[in-house]
Amino acid sequence: MKLSLRRRLVYVGATIGALTLVGAGIGTAQASTAQHSRPASVKPTVVLVHGAWADGSSWDKVTTKLQHDGYRVVTPPNLLSGVDNDAANLRAYLDTVTGPIVLVGHSYGGMVITNAALGNEQVKALVYVDAYIPDQHDTVYSLTSAVPGSVFAAEPSTIFDQVAIPGADEGVANFYVKPSIFGKAFADMTIPARDVAVLAARQRPLASNALFEESGEPAWRTIPSWSVIGKQDAVIPAAEQVAMSKRAKAHTVEINAPHLSMITDTGAVTNQIEAAAKATN
Repeated sequence: MKLSLRRRLVYVGATIGALTLVGAGIGTAQASTAQHSRPASVKPTVVLVHGAWADGSSWDKVTTKLQHDGYRVVTPPNLLSGVDNDAANLRAYLDTVTGPIVLVGHSYGGMVITNAALGNEQVKALVYVDAYIPDQHDTVYSLTSAVPGSVFAAEPSTIFDQVAIPGADEGVANFYVKPSIFGKAFADMTIPARDVAVLAARQRPLASNALFEESGEPAWRTIPSWSVIGKQDAVIPAAEQVAMSKRAKAHTVEINAPHLSMITDTGAVTNQIEAAAKATN
């Protein structure tokens, strides 16, 4: 039976509409598939390296904040045995981490990360928190005394208690910061005296050779860097931290904090680490 012209037009219109809906459905499905096939942004692992006369607990407040924000955080022990050996041990640890890394060092830890990260393509950012940022041939001693103001730029016997290391080379000893110096150096009256006493009691010693071992080629020449500078730092004077940060072309924030800024100004330190982490994406 022949359809009238009007019925044929209605039939054709309905058919085109159905095909349009099918095409739209296919397009939506394809778009949805494409959206789900895009790789999700992977947050880097944050590796926190403590400084001398400390342990991983110095990072506890920062670790808590980073974990709350969804980062995987690890705080491997820094052996405090000398720049070369400590960097080699950290380098071996980094080889066990999968994916991108933000490597953070506090104080002497800056010496260690600068040497450990060299040539490691997984390390996407270096963050220095009141830390040494050495160039090649720099030492802890040379950087500490580069500008006036460090409590440690004095006769070692007036600052450190020395304990022999059995089997070590002659003249090498473990250095402990004298309790009478500890608070002035690290806390600058911003941490309660009872807490400073605990920190001093559980301090881990630094081998004396670590003060004079030269740093190697710096990783910051090829890896972007960030820094946090405590303007009240009595260990590494702020002026020296500024000079080192500029040399490394680091993205820098200055805060009114002592040497242990990750304890006294946890939020500012965490924000700078997360800024570095976000830049890796």
